[in-house]
Amino acid sequence: MSLSNEKKKEMFWIMLLSRRLDERAWVLHRQGKIAFHISGIGQEAAQVGAASAITKGKDWLVPYYRDLAMMIAMGMTPAEFLMSLFGKAAEPTSGARQMPSHFSLKRANIVSHSAPVATQSPHAAGIALGIKMDKSDQVVLTTIGEGATSQGEWYEAVNFAAVHTLPVVFLVENNQYAISVPQKLQMAVSGAAEKACGLGLEGIKVDGTQVFKVHQTVLDAVVKARQGEGPTVIEAEMYRLTPHSSDDDDRSYRTREEVERHKKKDPIILAKNHLLSEGLLSEEEYQTLEEKAKSQVDDAVKAAQQAPFPKGETAASPVYAQEVNHG
Repeated sequence: MSLSNEKKKEMFWIMLLSRRLDERAWVLHRQGKIAFHISGIGQEAAQVGAASAITKGKDWLVPYYRDLAMMIAMGMTPAEFLMSLFGKAAEPTSGARQMPSHFSLKRANIVSHSAPVATQSPHAAGIALGIKMDKSDQVVLTTIGEGATSQGEWYEAVNFAAVHTLPVVFLVENNQYAISVPQKLQMAVSGAAEKACGLGLEGIKVDGTQVFKVHQTVLDAVVKARQGEGPTVIEAEMYRLTPHSSDDDDRSYRTREEVERHKKKDPIILAKNHLLSEGLLSEEEYQTLEEKAKSQVDDAVKAAQQAPFPKGETAASPVYAQEVNHG
């Protein structure tokens, strides 16, 4: 199924907005206005391409902590994201009881994950099992970094999904580093997709800097899952252009020359150039989008800063069960 021109432009807009939002979060951290940020810069193409391949409001998403662009594509607003950074009560994931970027969004069937990596994988397989038992045609998409594919939870989830032919797509966002550990010290195979063959399901590699290629690859896997033909592991290869988090100094494990070299495949630039070459975007239209993104991010920052913090008396709710008067 080919993408319409309008859909391509929409996907680029989400990537651009997410990038400018991500960049603003770094500025807010350096200004001392927020305590922590973990970035998805360089991974927007894989995230938006994948999110655009599932059906919003019908299918399920179990993301990981770098999936800001994916969350924006699924309907989270910039203000909602910033509410979590500022720890405000209106933050939709947990009412400010969870770390930033531990994403969930109930209205979009997006399930929160835990800080230990790979724990979302069994959750996704479990949701997929429920879908199969209900004889529904829904699909689950779950994401993970390549380093977390070394965790037992990931193997257990993928194996379980393969054995039971579950409707789930395992997307591995391979950004080359598990915090400071390069891929070559994480696995002896050439990539996470190769791990699928030993578990009895299909493993596919795709250029994770090319948003439209990722979209088609994930869409094919979603269609396959929806038809009852089982799970797929997709490895989208890209590069993490920022440090692991606002607490990390990546100069200790990679050179500036390496980072600059990979900036030549910045997914925002690649998508922009594609649209320009296809005549779907002009430089004037691009500048208008840039101004629109800045305006929306500015408004979102103001809204988040002005929003109230949670009230102290709500700190234990809903962590502990409330006493119920049964009459």
